[in-house]
Amino acid sequence: MEDQRHPSRILSWAEEDRPREKLLLKGKAALSDAELIAILIGSGTTSMSAVDVAKLILQANDYDLNLLARQSVKDLQRFKGIGEAKAISIVSALELGRRKKDMQSKERPIITSSNIVYNLMKPELLDQPVEFFYTIMLNRKNEVLRKIMISSGGVTGTVADPKVIFRSALEHNASSIILVHNHPSGQLKPSTADINLTKKLVSAGKSLEIPVLDHLIFADNGYFSFADEGML
Repeated sequence: MEDQRHPSRILSWAEEDRPREKLLLKGKAALSDAELIAILIGSGTTSMSAVDVAKLILQANDYDLNLLARQSVKDLQRFKGIGEAKAISIVSALELGRRKKDMQSKERPIITSSNIVYNLMKPELLDQPVEFFYTIMLNRKNEVLRKIMISSGGVTGTVADPKVIFRSALEHNASSIILVHNHPSGQLKPSTADINLTKKLVSAGKSLEIPVLDHLIFADNGYFSFADEGML
């Protein structure tokens, strides 16, 4: 039987099958974004190949994978040829990519600047369409003990209960904490609610001898640090 994966056979295969064979023959780096998405969705429509469908999806998102990662299953189902199963495949792949990060050293990260905090939280907060509130627990050496999600909410806000935050800090024997929440809108300026909450948590931390070292507002395009701005 003739080898169906020989390079000379590629042009005889269906258009939607070629990205798979290209990946096998040339490696994953040789594929375009559209070809990779085409592999995820598997097939196109009667009039378009899987690659064509993928190109339309990318075009609608300005060829920006960060924008595409914000799309929901229902958003993707608006494209012809994309049913629920295919939309789920795309969303799942992009979420997996978001979670991917380089292998970390066995040593705990040490927080010495707000920029380190920002990079530390990227796996959790990058491309998130709603707000999340996290607490980073630190030991006396400012080494990260754990990142704890306190709450998640809507597009415009989430709830951060001081009792939950400091109970969690006590349970993990934290010597200090850093607060982080994201603004899906990309707005870096703290709201009045952000400022009042920070003051409340800083005061509670002093009473419990678990100081709040910083409060970071996270956005995909940068961050705001209360500590850097002298607002703690």
